[in-house]
Amino acid sequence: MEPTIKLRKNLPSGTIILNRPDKRNALSRMLLIQLKQALQDFHQERRVRAVILTGAGDAFCAGMDLQEMLETSRLPEAESQAQWYEDAIAYKELLEAMLMFPKPIIASVNGPAVAGGAGLVLASDIVVASRDASFGLPESRRGLAAGLVAPLLEFRVGGSQAARLLLTAEMITAQEAHRINVFHELVANDLVWARAHELAEACAKSAPESVQLTKRMLNETIGNHLDVSLSAGAATSATARTTEAAVEGLTAFMEKRPPVWK
Repeated sequence: MEPTIKLRKNLPSGTIILNRPDKRNALSRMLLIQLKQALQDFHQERRVRAVILTGAGDAFCAGMDLQEMLETSRLPEAESQAQWYEDAIAYKELLEAMLMFPKPIIASVNGPAVAGGAGLVLASDIVVASRDASFGLPESRRGLAAGLVAPLLEFRVGGSQAARLLLTAEMITAQEAHRINVFHELVANDLVWARAHELAEACAKSAPESVQLTKRMLNETIGNHLDVSLSAGAATSATARTTEAAVEGLTAFMEKRPPVWK
């Protein structure tokens, strides 16, 4: 079986590749586990001074694995609620691991970054994107809530833009994502990873201790409410998945039809 994560070292960078191109790199439970492990592996590798996160194929990440979510929604209530809580905590812990990671994480956004995939972008420190990339949080159109991504979105771009993106649930272009500072740089499709590597080289010119302290200051001091907000977001996300709207939204998406809301 093909691994859901691939690792590559091009010192001073290490690259984590989400490797489910046939599923647009959707975040299965196994991929979440392996992604967190990949971060730990690069944490231990002293020669890796920055980590690049990208996707295989023509997508960065389509978000959570909706097939897994739909299957969970059809379990007995007590069993499904326990699984929803477990899933929300697993994603929360991944985002926290990215925020607390002592080295810069550079998102190399090679295509659509959607829902939970958008969260990976927002948990990264620097974002380089293809001009053909896109970004969006369509959870509410699937009967869900972007509880865990919302605090990161507000942290990165402010409450006004967060409200617009979350409430309209619209996908935005790379150019618009760059305008509101979700994406820091736009480059040609075939240069996204190369530019991310150049930024890793720039980060590597600084003392590792200085970079670690700076990142801690940004994410723990300036973002001092993030931990509380993420905990609240996990509860919101898990609760939304237990509703009839979630079942209808996920079913409609898998059946490629408009949802019928009650």
